[in-house]
Amino acid sequence: MPGSRWTSFIADPARRRILHEDGNDAHRLRVEHDRQRLYVELSGEEGKGPWTVLAVDRSSRRFYVAQGETKTDATRAAADGLTRLLGP
Repeated sequence: MPGSRWTSFIADPARRRILHEDGNDAHRLRVEHDRQRLYVELSGEEGKGPWTVLAVDRSSRRFYVAQGETKTDATRAAADGLTRLLGP
């Protein structure tokens, strides 16, 4: 939208399951899930770290947010944090 301060994340047909900011291909967003959890993984503005990851327990909707320099580190930290939050 011209003149708008908002932009959208759009699909990239060349890279399945990855969205990028309209006008900034380096700023990526990815959503992954299984039957128990949902992960929303957001890169830094320039496409590198820090990554921010939101992990959501699908049944309780409890969540945990973590950051890391790589997507893997951030996702692992969010998953571990959610596990601790949910307890045994």
